[in-house]
This record gives sequence, C-alpha cells and structure tokens, in this order.
Amino acid sequence: MNFKERYLHWIENSDQDTVLELKEICDNETEIKDRFYKDLEFGTAGMRGVIGAGCNRMNIYTVAKATEGFANYICDAGEKAKQDGIVIAHDNRRMSREFAEVTAGVLAYHGIKAYLFEDLRTTPELSFSVRYLGCFGGVVITASHNPPEYNGYKLYDENGCQLIPVLADKVTEYVNAVADELSVKYLSLEEAGDLIEIVGEEIDETYYEEVLALQFDPEEDKNIKVVYTPQHGTGNIPVRDVLDEAGYTVLPVLSQCDPDPDFSGTKSPNPEVPAAYDAAIELMKEHSADIAIATDPDCDRLGAVINCGEEYKLITGNQSGALILHYILTRMTEQGCLPDNALMINTVVTSTIGDKVAESFGVEVEKTLTGFKFIGDRIKEHNALRDKKYVFGYEESYGCLIGDFARDKDAVQASLMFCEAADYYKKQGKTLIDVLSDLFDKHGYYLDTQSSTFFRGIGGNERMNALLDEMRKNPPREVGGIKICETQDFLLNPPENFVPANVLRFNFEDGSFVAIRPSGTEPKCKVYYCVRGEDKADAEIKLSAFKQVFDIKA
Repeated sequence: MNFKERYLHWIENSDQDTVLELKEICDNETEIKDRFYKDLEFGTAGMRGVIGAGCNRMNIYTVAKATEGFANYICDAGEKAKQDGIVIAHDNRRMSREFAEVTAGVLAYHGIKAYLFEDLRTTPELSFSVRYLGCFGGVVITASHNPPEYNGYKLYDENGCQLIPVLADKVTEYVNAVADELSVKYLSLEEAGDLIEIVGEEIDETYYEEVLALQFDPEEDKNIKVVYTPQHGTGNIPVRDVLDEAGYTVLPVLSQCDPDPDFSGTKSPNPEVPAAYDAAIELMKEHSADIAIATDPDCDRLGAVINCGEEYKLITGNQSGALILHYILTRMTEQGCLPDNALMINTVVTSTIGDKVAESFGVEVEKTLTGFKFIGDRIKEHNALRDKKYVFGYEESYGCLIGDFARDKDAVQASLMFCEAADYYKKQGKTLIDVLSDLFDKHGYYLDTQSSTFFRGIGGNERMNALLDEMRKNPPREVGGIKICETQDFLLNPPENFVPANVLRFNFEDGSFVAIRPSGTEPKCKVYYCVRGEDKADAEIKLSAFKQVFDIKA
C-alpha cells in the first residue's frame, strides 16, 4: 500500500480516537505522507518517535506490532523462554503506562509471562530486575531525554543488557514480518490473569541495597549539601531515597519533582543542556549547596554543577565520568581492593582523559562502539572468561555504571558515587573542579564538545550517509598544522570484537581526536571533539580549526 492507502486503512480499522486524529489532517497531504510513508523504524536502539496516529508514529498499534514481533521471537526460543518471561517498566511520558500495558497484553496473548511494574521505574532498575527475576528479557518504555512529544521502546536480553546488533537484527526480522499493526491482538490486565504479574516494592528494596553497598565510606558523616532535580522523571524517589539512606542533606528542586509528562517546570529535561540547571543553581545559591545533580527522565544519565565559590560550573559527561573513575580507583587503591586485572570500558567517542586516569592506576582500558549495550556485553564476556575484573564503564553522554548488578548506565549509582566523591574531597579542602584541574595538570588539558546536525524528513538519512561517505573517500590529512596519524573506519575496517558501524574517527598526533557518527535514535549526525592542549587557550584554538573542517552542514 502507498501512504494514501495506508491512511485510509487506518481510518477504516483503528479506534475512534485515532480516527478522529487522522480525520483532522485529511486536507494535509504532507502530514499524511509523513505519518504513513514508512513504518516507524525498529532497530538496534529499539524504537523511538513522536507520539501520534500513523505507522510512522509511536502509538498503541506500533507498540503492539513491535511486541508481536518480540513475542514471536520469544515463542521460537522455546517454552522455558515463555515461562521465564519479560519484565516491563516505563517512565513518566505521555502514553507510557498505556504502552506498557499493551506490551504486557500482547505477551500474555502469546502465553508469555509478563512482570509489569506497578508504576514508573528507572531504566537501570529495569535492567537490574531482568536478572533478579530470572527473566528471558525486558522492555522499557521511554524516550530518555527527548522532548515531550516523543516516546520510545527498548528491549533487553536475559543479562539486563540492551540487545546487541546480532540479537536486535533477529528481533527486527520478526517485527518486520508483522503484516498489519492494526490486526495485533492483546489481553487486558483482567483477561490475562496470572500471566501478568504486578511487581514493585521487593525489587526496589533489593536494588537500593545493591546501590548502597557500593559506598566506600558508609559510616562517615556527610558534610556536603546536595541540590537534586529529577527533571520530572523517574529518578525522584530512588535517588532521594538512596541519598537520604546514605546520610546526605538533599535539597530537591520541588518544581521539577512531580512526574510531569510535559516537563513544564524545566527548560529542558536533558542534563546535557545548560538551561536544565537554572532552577537547581538558584537553589544552590539560596542554600550554599556544594553540588547540584540532575538525572534525565528515565534516570540513566547524570549531570552536575559544582559550587566554586564565586561561580557555579557545569561539568560534562566526559568530566564527571573521569572524576568518578579517579575517585573509585583512588579509594580502591587506599583500601587495597584494586584488582590486578582491573578493567575500565568506555567508547570510541568518549574523551581519552579517562583513559589516562585509568592507565595511571595500571588499569586496562577497552573501547566499544557508542551504546551501553556494547559495554554491558563486554562485561558479560569478561565475567564468563574470568580474565578481567570490571571496575567502571562510561560514555561521554553522561552515563556510567559502577556495580554490574545492572547492565545499563545507572544514574542512581552515579548520583551516590558522585556525592561521595564530592564529600571525600571537601574534607581535603578541595572541590571536584580542583580535582579536575589536578587531572589536567597531570595529563594535559582536555576540551571535549560535540556538534549535531539534523537531517529531517524524507531522504534525510540518505543525505546524511552521503556526507559521511564523502568524508570516508576524501579524509583530511592534517588540520591546523596537526597531522592525523590514524583514520579509523568502523564500517569498512572494524577492529576485532566490533560490529561494523558507520563511524569515522580521526586521531591526531597530539592526542586529540574527532569522531563522526549518525545518531542511533534521532535523524541527526554527531561530531565529537576531544581536543588535547597545553592549556585551555591552546585547546580552544585547536577546536576552532577542527570545527572549520569537521562541522557538518545539512
């Protein structure tokens, strides 16, 4: 069917509310085409899109289709997979509860056990709960830090890890084989009976115990004040409960604590955006707080602001990751528990300041592609081989994992460890900015930033890929007088243990790099800059030269 025929098919076969929404656009062919010219893509990052009617939107029908494919995949895995079941969590976004119940209902229709959280829960707790319950996998309904009009759908394997490409590709085949999303059947909670089990408090308590066990100084008095904002998301209860249990004085940004799907109390729910911290900084000033921390709506990313006396400094995900890593390795060394075979894992677009920190402690560094699923998969492999001991993993995008009882980035863990680090160094008369300066003095000044270019609409992906292909065919040899000593092409020449991916990385002889990749969740191309300079001024000069060559125009 072409887009007009699919539009009419939906008018004739969907529910009343959907029909009313679609009839409102009956005279807008451009809008109809955008909603129906393709199916909402299901891929290695799951599914994410604008909420609305149409096969290219997030709605109960496209969620049912994705789950129908996943259910068929589970059924073909055998009876044990059906009995072990799937655990389902969701965030605070529009339609999240409805999508979660539809997911459970489709699974139940196929005789698959579904564990459905009673209310919103964080993504890392979903990851934890998969292994805690012994499930075949998990589903979380979330669009992370995207704008309010978005929602999404992510799948997890039996290890609590997002599906790696080889598994995601198999599920995608099952999803694409579902001919008509409007024909998928599912059971209500009442009809499903014991096939859908509501879960919550028991898992919460066990998960909190695991997080609290990460502390190096559980009995120490805490001397810092912490401002916290969950950005209207799922972190409000777990982060506040864990920090309270650990003894920290927490000042919540109350205007951003309720689970508002419109995120009306914040300028942005994304910890990567400086405006997300406006209210938190005002509260810091009012109470002379030492730090402010922010988690995104599904609570897998942590952002932070440091009180430096006369100014309040935002730090990046690269910087917070390096600081937490340095603190963990420092305390492990002090307490004599740093393993000889310790391993830190990060990604090919993450700043190398963390690599330098790890190497200074004799800790091995491994790289993966972007996506915490690859870090989680490496943890699983090394645990099976018993060859290396994982101690930390992180991405530049504000996500890290300390204890591997979860297998996705975990802002509850990160919040606790970041607060403990701030308290530890305050007792030495230092802020975390002082510690970061010490790292720069030792390893060189690192300026890490990125730019993004959106390629929206029909043909957007083709235009984006064409630009990357041109860069691949005609790579620069030097920029600003600095030679490129290595060009890594992860699509045509992936390293061992890497799946092919459309990523280019240009390594400079001074220790800087630039990486380019399409986003896995949005129609945009990202350029990552890791610039190493003698000082800030030197790094800024280099960055300006790099941007003239590598910033992409749509």
